[in-house]
Amino acid sequence: MKQQAGIGILLALTTAVCWGALPIAMKQVLTVMEPPTVVFYRFLMASLGLGSILAIRGKLPPLRLFRKPRWLALLAIATGGLFGNFLLFSSSLQYLSPTASQVIGQLSPVGMMVASVVVLKEKMRGTQVIGAIMLLCGLVMFFNTSLIEIFTRLTDYTLGVIFGVLAATVWVIYGVAQKVLLRRLASQQILLLLYTLCTLALLPLAQLDKIFQLSDWQLACLVFCGLNTLVGYGALAEAMARWQAAQVSAIITLTPLFTLLFSDLLALAWPDFFAMPLLNLVGYSGAFVVVAGAMYSAIGHRLWGRWRKTEAVLPVQRSGE
Repeated sequence: MKQQAGIGILLALTTAVCWGALPIAMKQVLTVMEPPTVVFYRFLMASLGLGSILAIRGKLPPLRLFRKPRWLALLAIATGGLFGNFLLFSSSLQYLSPTASQVIGQLSPVGMMVASVVVLKEKMRGTQVIGAIMLLCGLVMFFNTSLIEIFTRLTDYTLGVIFGVLAATVWVIYGVAQKVLLRRLASQQILLLLYTLCTLALLPLAQLDKIFQLSDWQLACLVFCGLNTLVGYGALAEAMARWQAAQVSAIITLTPLFTLLFSDLLALAWPDFFAMPLLNLVGYSGAFVVVAGAMYSAIGHRLWGRWRKTEAVLPVQRSGE
């Protein structure tokens, strides 16, 4: 069990590192390509890679399941959610820093929590509410220098924030639909179907010849984005299979901190290519509060449960002294 948990931790960290580095690489490509084209190539590379892996393993998804309208409708909803999330997140990166986009993305777990209660009739814990409040306070801290601009003027920065919030909201639709689909299919099978359908949906919107306008460096970043999609989501699925979902979710919440770390290090090493995040001390603190809130939402109930057990045991131990 300990070995499986150790592997689960490494896989979850792999996902967090991949997702933390992703927007930094995408930012380089978006100077030449429009968001639909970047997302098209990401989905294309991911679907070809994952399709090859599942074909070799003999685990391609059984399409007969989708003869029933209910499951077909769920697949369409999940596809629309993932399609919208990728497209809107890429659009937000045109106006925001990678760190800002990732911090806003932490709204997704809060939205998923609310949707699980409303749609899937799950119970909401007090720790989840506290975590959500912490997260929202952290967002206010992170954007402390831009709050007036965001709420009073429709600037490019405000547009980026709107795209980021919409991306997080749409991801919830994907998350709920996928949660239902997991009753019949493995997560990797679902992802292959979604990647393939999203690739086909983006084909009319993508400008495929833009790839020839990329520099060698930008082309390498685009390939990294495609591999990142495959490895990040693949590691997440394997982590979920080996470790408890709450702990995996807690590790994944570290993603914005990895983005912030990578952005600072790359800006110091190559200032001509990478920009330093424009954050004051309150902004940096806000990023940590956002992560702490998301993490507490994921595992706070476990920490609280252990504390309650400890409190119950201590009086017995004292009486025996």
